[in-house]
Amino acid sequence: MSDHAVLHIKGRVLVGPDDVRDDLWVVGGRITYDRPTAARDVRTVEGWALPGLVDAHCHVGLDTHGPVPEDVSEKQALTDRDAGTLLIRDAGSPSDTRWIDDRDDLPKIIRAGRHIARTRRYIRNYAHEVEPDQLVAYVAREARRGDGWVKLVGDWIDRDAGDLTACWPREAVEPAIAEAHRLGARVTAHCFAAASLRDLVESGIDCIEHATGLTEDLIPLFVERGVAIVPTLVNIATFPRLADGGESKFPRWSAHMRRLHERRYDTVRAAYDAGVPVYVGTDAGGSLAHGLVAAEVAELVTAGIPPVEALSATAWGARAWLGRPGLTEGAPADLVVYDGDPRADVRMLAAPRRVVLNGRVVG
Repeated sequence: MSDHAVLHIKGRVLVGPDDVRDDLWVVGGRITYDRPTAARDVRTVEGWALPGLVDAHCHVGLDTHGPVPEDVSEKQALTDRDAGTLLIRDAGSPSDTRWIDDRDDLPKIIRAGRHIARTRRYIRNYAHEVEPDQLVAYVAREARRGDGWVKLVGDWIDRDAGDLTACWPREAVEPAIAEAHRLGARVTAHCFAAASLRDLVESGIDCIEHATGLTEDLIPLFVERGVAIVPTLVNIATFPRLADGGESKFPRWSAHMRRLHERRYDTVRAAYDAGVPVYVGTDAGGSLAHGLVAAEVAELVTAGIPPVEALSATAWGARAWLGRPGLTEGAPADLVVYDGDPRADVRMLAAPRRVVLNGRVVG
């Protein structure tokens, strides 16, 4: 498709869950709903169009051992793109992936900088490992390096306790979150257990990743403060295997991880029912493969979230939350086309017919 060609998306265009149009046009890489005049080179794609999907917890440039070379990062990004993920919130990576911004064939990335963890309380080679008196300085550093987000590790296994415990005292996280906000960044945190949640939320945090420890007594606090969760259920599915691996050394931790896994769907549904914003994230890039966004949407539906709402958590709602446009007039033409209506069956997301990025058909 040449730079001067016009792309015509024809069929059903899901501008919003209830805003359905018959077609849209792509001119110069941007969306218009006005039929262009005198267009000579027109390519038509038929089907059901959605805004490019969002993976709000994904790690490009990271694998199980830490940072990866650029060619591996490229493959990760291409895998996500071909699955329909065209906007990624990279929730922590030690790799410099700014070069991706210069590639119009790769997904757009909103970065949270590098994870910030307590010393010896996270996966080796992933994070800055610091003590509480250093937290404000490191949050400021990553707020300046990122794209409006900072990622903390809120809890992790404490080898002395033999279980998950909070990583930061309240007196450390409160000024750190305030500093991020002063610099214009939002803050999110990895949290499996309940121990760190109240302090983080009352300190002003904006989002919690995983949130498996969310309990009925904490949910009203999340609602009151408008704190979102990104459950990463495809990652939580690995908890039994992790628990088995740690059984002999950390039996309390293993039992805790199994309990969190067993009630994972109830936790997500209770949060959703109460009004906690829920968004799609896969946690790809550590031990999980990329390209799992459709599987995560299906998991949210299994948890009891209505299909249209689960779809919004990776489409319209997720884009609004991250401050990026959907299928609006003049927006970059980032969209995915399917054979059927994904509102009726979210399994459609697993088989994109066409992927359009920056106005070009790339898959």
